Amino acid sequence: MSAAPPPSAPDVSLRSTDLDSRHAAMALGLSLPADVVLYLLLPMYAAQFGVSLAEVGLLLAANRLVRIAGYGWVARFYARHGDRASCTLAVVAAACCGLGYATLSGFWALLPLRLTWGLCFAALNLSTQALATADPIGAARRSGRSRAFIATGPVLALPLGALMAYTVGPRAIFGVLAVVSLLALFVTRRLPSTPHHSAAPKRRFQRPNALDGWSFMEGLALDGLFIVGLSYLGKDLLPGGAVLVAGVLLALRYLAEIFLGPVGGRMAEHFGAERLLVSLSLVTALALVGFGLGWLWSCAALIVVLRALQLPLLPPIVARRTPGPERVRALAARAVWRDIGAGAGPLLAGVLLPIASPPWIYGTAALLLAAAALACVRRASPPIPIQENIAP
Repeated sequence: MSAAPPPSAPDVSLRSTDLDSRHAAMALGLSLPADVVLYLLLPMYAAQFGVSLAEVGLLLAANRLVRIAGYGWVARFYARHGDRASCTLAVVAAACCGLGYATLSGFWALLPLRLTWGLCFAALNLSTQALATADPIGAARRSGRSRAFIATGPVLALPLGALMAYTVGPRAIFGVLAVVSLLALFVTRRLPSTPHHSAAPKRRFQRPNALDGWSFMEGLALDGLFIVGLSYLGKDLLPGGAVLVAGVLLALRYLAEIFLGPVGGRMAEHFGAERLLVSLSLVTALALVGFGLGWLWSCAALIVVLRALQLPLLPPIVARRTPGPERVRALAARAVWRDIGAGAGPLLAGVLLPIASPPWIYGTAALLLAAAALACVRRASPPIPIQENIAP
């Protein structure tokens, strides 16, 4: 019987890319829970953290706002030092942030932690996207699987955080999650250490394109207004067990990423990432309208599903439109626009939810999201061909 032929060089390269992408996603998945649990608990337990609702909005926005100014610096550091050094430093700093959430109170004590976490997330998120799109073949598939690994940590931490908040208070969970963050050091040591060559930008500020507009509105509506609104409005609907219901629903948001992120990546390879992005965004806009009209839990569940399908779509679109050395910089630029929107979302929620009608708030957000999605129609491109015989 003849021996099986050795794997070809392209197959070995794709397997290596798959493993690198998986390790980066695991590092982010282990570091992320303290941040997502803070989004759940801070609006409901603002007094126990020594902050007002308006300050809650500022704190939840701060980690994204700092990335608007800091993503360029993070991208340069990442390009110069590579994935291993950048992600290791980010993981250690993320653990320090979790410990601070467990022990510190007051706006000025928590603000430096939120700013630090913002830069940590920028490095970890950039690594996951850059490694997932390092080879254009299978980029959408890797991006979807990456989202599944990232979501594993939050899907376990959110119900645990809600249960601990309900029984022993909202602070203890963050000490546990700080230790969990340090476990990511076991995977960051397996990341590649080679630097990423990146071309110098032609100019510092560029006119936003259609994808920038969509990224901004997606961040504003789904990572800002929706998340804060779910905790704030749910507290009024279920005053006794709101933290448990909201925690489970937010956990389902990440559970949906585990199961539907890979589905979204495969759908993008079959139907085209841009076309799928536009279609799903329009349905999301309708769900936002229902959320504002009072169908809180049912529309929130639908938004969770739609968001999970959309998350893997942007990196392969960016990689296709910006190949070569500019890819890392382009991925960072799109992330900045999403962060601008997601940073403005909690600020708007903190100001508008106590004084404005939810149908008006979420109806306006839905209209703007639909307009941003339709602006991407002209940019649609054919599907990515599927590469067979790739290691899972």
